[in-house]
Amino acid sequence: MELELCFFLCHAVFTVFPLLHLASATLSPSGVNYEVVALMAIKNDLIDPHNVLENWDSNSVDPCSWRMVTCSPDGYVSVLGLPSQSLSGLLSPGIGNLSKLESVLLQNNDISGPIPASIGKLENLHTLDLSNNVFSGQIPSSLGDLNKLNYLRLNNNSLTGPCPDSLSKVEGLTLVDLSYNNLSGSLPKISARTFKIVGNPLICGPNNCSSIFPEPFLFAPDALEGNLGFGKSHRKAIAFGASFSAAFIVLVLIGLLVWWRYRHNQQIFFDVNDQYDPEVRLGHLRRYTFKELRAATDHFNSKNILGRGGFGIVYKGCLNDGTLVAVKRLKDYNTAGGEIQFQTEVEMISLAVHRNLLRLFGFCSTESERLLVYPFMPNGSVGSRLRDHIHGQPALDWAMRKRIALGTARGLVYLHEQCDPKIIHRDVKAANILLDEDFEAVVGDFGLAKLLDHRDSHVTTAVRGTVGHIAPEYLSTGQSSEKTDVFGFGILLLELITGQKALDFGRGANQKGVMLDWVKKLHEEGKVNVMVDKDLRGKFDRVELEEMVQVALLCTQFNPSHRPKMSEVLKMLEGDGLAEKWEASQHIDAPRYQRACENPPQRYSDYIEESSLIVEAMELSGPR
Repeated sequence: MELELCFFLCHAVFTVFPLLHLASATLSPSGVNYEVVALMAIKNDLIDPHNVLENWDSNSVDPCSWRMVTCSPDGYVSVLGLPSQSLSGLLSPGIGNLSKLESVLLQNNDISGPIPASIGKLENLHTLDLSNNVFSGQIPSSLGDLNKLNYLRLNNNSLTGPCPDSLSKVEGLTLVDLSYNNLSGSLPKISARTFKIVGNPLICGPNNCSSIFPEPFLFAPDALEGNLGFGKSHRKAIAFGASFSAAFIVLVLIGLLVWWRYRHNQQIFFDVNDQYDPEVRLGHLRRYTFKELRAATDHFNSKNILGRGGFGIVYKGCLNDGTLVAVKRLKDYNTAGGEIQFQTEVEMISLAVHRNLLRLFGFCSTESERLLVYPFMPNGSVGSRLRDHIHGQPALDWAMRKRIALGTARGLVYLHEQCDPKIIHRDVKAANILLDEDFEAVVGDFGLAKLLDHRDSHVTTAVRGTVGHIAPEYLSTGQSSEKTDVFGFGILLLELITGQKALDFGRGANQKGVMLDWVKKLHEEGKVNVMVDKDLRGKFDRVELEEMVQVALLCTQFNPSHRPKMSEVLKMLEGDGLAEKWEASQHIDAPRYQRACENPPQRYSDYIEESSLIVEAMELSGPR
């Protein structure tokens, strides 16, 4: 009996100890979170005029809820995104203690001083963007230790000295931009698809240069001994000169051929046929063969369809290694844009990395097909879960619905204010918000409207979106902006509250018109409880309900200039500033959106009826 008890205790210790170790991986012996200490060091060295780092608290044990900070599923800080926040001051060397950091986005600020050499300790870093600041000093040679680095942007700073030779050791580089600095010296051979060095006069000279290619072979002339002007020596000299000239011409031709192939490979970096090395990648994106994805989806079997809509059809697939994926087979892709344009847009989408954004795994491109590959989301979309019942219980309780609203808001804030260039979604709705294994909201389908529409502006005659979710100005003019997404987010909040889809709304005898008009009427009559999803069975916080309805109505004002920004929406959902915003909205004049008619519509349904634009609806449901 004693032996059994001893064995049980030992087994318990060895089972629990690794779990405890994992849970406290970022904690010091005194219980201090190393990542909190590192982030606070960064905050203390920066000057933050707009208080964007206000909720960074040294007393916190978990930085994953902080603004501008994104964590990985295992709870480590993976993305530090602070672009275009008017920050100045210095970048603390403490950044090197964020050991799991994958992306550092600090572009378009006014940060000065040297680039910390400690960044070289971030072995998981794949994106480093410090462009458009005033960093000075030399580029740290420690950057050559970042073996996973794909994108390095240090352009438009005041960096001096040589480009470190250590960068030539980084093999996975897709883009290196060192343009518009004061660099000098020779350049190492960097194996990046795009290498920009323009605007460095000490390297490029007065004429500048846009990119650097391998230098041609240079030969120092040997000293010729003896008198070359007479007899045999003269003939030998002529023969030697002719031979040398011929050899030199051959070498020059070979050099030009190598240069041409290098240039050609930089510009046309993938063949559009189905014949290529499947291990070739675009940055950290995998390029799949069409044959591979056709096999994964069982020849695009209709039984594997997860959803269909304006962007194409989504299939469930299983790769050779057993990984479950969602394969989006695009339709109506822009052939005029060509392969380079498609891959440029795909690369832009892949750079948007956030806890609440759907990560792009890879893509496939042939002469007749364009496909995108995403992780499969077993818990489906918010739209499907709102109408999914398990043993008579609602699939999503009130607390989960509020968490979904917060997560979606954080994802949209990242797209609007932390991406460079910003990304407008154009079709924010419950069916496009997915749920990961932890039921965390993940925004899907961002960037696809831009991918399929390569016009210079955001004005189009074919509105991509879903009726009931599309902002009035987008319906009326085809012009979209960040405020278009804010309107869609407001409708999403109403979906979470009512449990209904805006498209199907109005079929009941007492539910005439679209959801937004109905909700406004109930709110004016003080009957907010009537609109709540019956499946919640009264289990919701009434104060939070009133607040969420107010946020939704602020987001869905007809005049886009009256709508808040997504960062303001997020603050209101977190309990900051709603009362003031709501009070101010009650004193705004009647909506005066510029239209040809003198009397603009007062109901959302009127905008739908009057719209002359084609609406390309996107409806995706079920697991993805």
